[in-house]
Amino acid sequence: MARLMAVHAHPDDESSKGAATTARYAAEGHDVLVVTLTGGERGDILNPAMDRPGILENIAQVRREEMAAAAAALGVDQTWLGFVDSGLPQGDPLPPVPAGSFATVPLETATEKLVQVVRDFRPHVMITYDEHGGYPHPDHIRCHEVSVAAFEQAGDPDAFPGTGDPWTVGKLYYTHGFIRDRILRFSEEFDRNGQTSPFKEWLDKWDRNQGDMMARVTTQIECADFFQARDDALRAHATQIDPNGFFFAVPLEWQQRLWPTEEFELAQTRVTTSIPETDLFTGIEE
Repeated sequence: MARLMAVHAHPDDESSKGAATTARYAAEGHDVLVVTLTGGERGDILNPAMDRPGILENIAQVRREEMAAAAAALGVDQTWLGFVDSGLPQGDPLPPVPAGSFATVPLETATEKLVQVVRDFRPHVMITYDEHGGYPHPDHIRCHEVSVAAFEQAGDPDAFPGTGDPWTVGKLYYTHGFIRDRILRFSEEFDRNGQTSPFKEWLDKWDRNQGDMMARVTTQIECADFFQARDDALRAHATQIDPNGFFFAVPLEWQQRLWPTEEFELAQTRVTTSIPETDLFTGIEE
């Protein structure tokens, strides 16, 4: 069995990005650890049913409880790195990120804490976001930077003494979820069934000059049997996920039949593999 570490910015990211893949590997007996870099303290309440007294006032504790329930649904272990959510700046011009939040912490400080977790867990494979963060949230971009730095430095015996024995991670992946071909396939299924596609406006606005993330995908993981676990984990984040919202617009059977995989990009590797891949652990030897 091998060890997989998924590094995420906030609680709920682990359930919306590569969740069925982590659930599959955990079910197969691999050790899977989700590292959550912030507590999500500045997250808004996005589910109207949870907009009630006592929730926002105790949002940090509520989100910790939601995270525990989501990890249980996925069958994975989870740990916190302990940084404070930066929030999503809004306005024109954008306001500065709050002082002391994750995006303002020196890169070396955050990297040292993640390196310590890497050296303790000793993953063979790490998953994180690409250089754009998946979307331009400052914590997501910082998550990318910290994850890449930890991947590169955890095996260096001269880096961060006192954080455990060096450990060299074999592979680093970026997760990709916004695949145009996937959304288009679902939209066409709505049309075939005489229903209005919830993705029509999104597809109409698609700038074809920006390309599609599918061009960066190197690795597709068959995980349709774990889409239900993914959805259960999403619903566990009740303050963030509306059960009547976008994430659940496409019937589960359609998803399993039309697009039964999750997509990743092999960003760095220290082992021999060949592209395309169907297994994150290809080339890994214990």
